[in-house]
Amino acid sequence: MAGTVMLAYYFEYTDTFNVHVQGFFCYETAYTKPYLGPEDTSAIPPALLYAVVTGVPTLLITVTETVLFLIQYTSKDLDSREKTIVTGDCCYLNPLVRRTFRFLGVYMFGLFTTDIFVNAGQVVTGNLAPHFLTVCKPNYTALGCQQALRYISHQEACTGNEDDILRARKTFPSKEAALSVYAAVYMAMYITFTVKAKGTRLAKPVMSLGLMCLAFLTGINRVAEYRNHWSDVIAGFIIGVAIATFLVVCVVHNFKGKQLLNEDPPQDHLSNNPIVSSPRVESQLEKYIASQLKPNHVHFN
Repeated sequence: MAGTVMLAYYFEYTDTFNVHVQGFFCYETAYTKPYLGPEDTSAIPPALLYAVVTGVPTLLITVTETVLFLIQYTSKDLDSREKTIVTGDCCYLNPLVRRTFRFLGVYMFGLFTTDIFVNAGQVVTGNLAPHFLTVCKPNYTALGCQQALRYISHQEACTGNEDDILRARKTFPSKEAALSVYAAVYMAMYITFTVKAKGTRLAKPVMSLGLMCLAFLTGINRVAEYRNHWSDVIAGFIIGVAIATFLVVCVVHNFKGKQLLNEDPPQDHLSNNPIVSSPRVESQLEKYIASQLKPNHVHFN
């Protein structure tokens, strides 16, 4: 986890990894969309997105695990149940704490992993945003763009703000789409596999589809504001869904961890029951072999 966080930090806040400089054609219409301002002015700003994808799953998993634990705590005979589990030679953890930290830890690990996958793709590809030429502000006359098919590949072609230009070179895949759909899929699968109370047959799909809808709207907003292409959003969706599905199926095994309150060990029941052995029945072959092995007795007069 520490290594994942450090790698995500280097991708996000340092210039350790240089972004690939991708060229463009003069007056290319795919990159001349209007620039609607920095990310903070977006309808879904990064601060809001990061707060939602970290805070909502943390709150939902904690509340759900607490409610499930209290339901089992009040409905079972606790005198014959194990209330703690051993995690080492020095400490004990309540099952509620163990399950909550396990599911949240895996979720956070996947969140940072998704961020690393996205940042790596953006650094390697260097795909241009739909508003790239708007913030680049190239001098077409100096670049010799009398012909629209002239290809410009050097970084000095841009005269605009360097920070805006750098952000415009990091669009594939879409980070917002990947993080939002990862959180939505992970939480939808958690709700589906964990909540098994009566009366939730319709509530579970409604909540799951609602989360998926919010993630889909996040990707739509990125395209509508000319911050990402459709291909960027689709690639982000694929990465988020793949990582969430892998962690749920292969790491937490569909959230089928140990029960919050362990059942009675079967040995206690077996020790109280006497062992009854059934009589052994010999077959005809065994009888014949036994008769042949008996010693012959010789009688003398």
